[in-house]
Amino acid sequence: MARASLTIGVVAGEASGDLLGSRLITALRERLPHARFTGIGGPRMQSTGMEVLYPMEKLAVRGYVEVARHYLEIAGIRRKLAQRFLDEPPALFVGVDAPDFNLDLELKLRSAGIPTAHLVSPSIWAWRGKRMRKILRAVSRMLVIFPFERALYERAGVPVTYVGHPLAEMLSRVPARAAAREQLRLPAASRIVALLPGSRLSEVEQMAELFIETAVQIATGLPDAQFLVPMVNRPTRELFEAALYRREREALNLTVLFGHAHEAMSAADVVLAASGTATLEAALLGRPVVIAYRMPRASWWIMNNRRYQPYVGLPNILAGEFIVPEFLQDEATPENLSQAVLNLMFDNTVRARLETRFAAMARELRQDCDERMASALLPLIRNGVAP
Repeated sequence: MARASLTIGVVAGEASGDLLGSRLITALRERLPHARFTGIGGPRMQSTGMEVLYPMEKLAVRGYVEVARHYLEIAGIRRKLAQRFLDEPPALFVGVDAPDFNLDLELKLRSAGIPTAHLVSPSIWAWRGKRMRKILRAVSRMLVIFPFERALYERAGVPVTYVGHPLAEMLSRVPARAAAREQLRLPAASRIVALLPGSRLSEVEQMAELFIETAVQIATGLPDAQFLVPMVNRPTRELFEAALYRREREALNLTVLFGHAHEAMSAADVVLAASGTATLEAALLGRPVVIAYRMPRASWWIMNNRRYQPYVGLPNILAGEFIVPEFLQDEATPENLSQAVLNLMFDNTVRARLETRFAAMARELRQDCDERMASALLPLIRNGVAP
């Protein structure tokens, strides 16, 4: 097993996948110190020593219309990557989220005898449940991060392991509010709102002006409010700042941060976040969160007509009910969002109830994820390596 020629392919397509992929690589490298990791990833995965063949941003596209616009380029990357892995078969391939890209790649590789695993279940419980048939053919083992997902795969006959969510462990080490404010040099008594308009360029394009207008409305009712906007990379930061400076407005007490999203959320009284991993991060940090999302109308029409649940935010999905407010598409207006943020800012009863629910979620998701991921994948690697 400790041979220099052992190769493991990994593909992640966005910031949350980059984080999960880096944890996965680190956990496997502890057991397979001479393994080589190659594929598609971001800066976190690259920092583990992974060979990045294509930049992760090429895959960070969401929505039917947006994917269609970039289809030829994305399909070309997948075709070249598949051929590379077929010519030089890895002992294992792991797709980290990005199901529209990874499942087709996994299907081709597994049909050629290469063991495949997929980390993070597609949202088959929310929409497009028919993908389970493809998953059954494409995936040697599914690693799920939410407890309710395991039964879905067991019923379908897909080998599955519940590994928990690494964020539940990571975020338990983030400084509490007072320490986070001190670390970010913020006044202890300030009213602070963290704004997270998304990690993809396509999301920030849709959400930036909405979040800025919302901040203006919050500041109208709460003049001493401070706003923190952590951005994941330079392109998204530049896009948000361009939207900020395009608008003639009264001065906002707003700071754009490069990274530090967890510290910004921990320091905040309320978080306003685009639907996605950031909403779960806010919950695991015990922070009241307002969820918003907009996408091009054609994409929204298709997606909205295919979803199975009334909610899209991860805290609500895990709770099985609306416990935090969601405002989607036409309902995502500065008026609605600012009122929801201010309601959570000053309603101590609701805040206390949310803290209790969020603490229970964190306990359920804290499962020693790294150990579980490695233990689930090592048998696949052994089966894929000739003695």
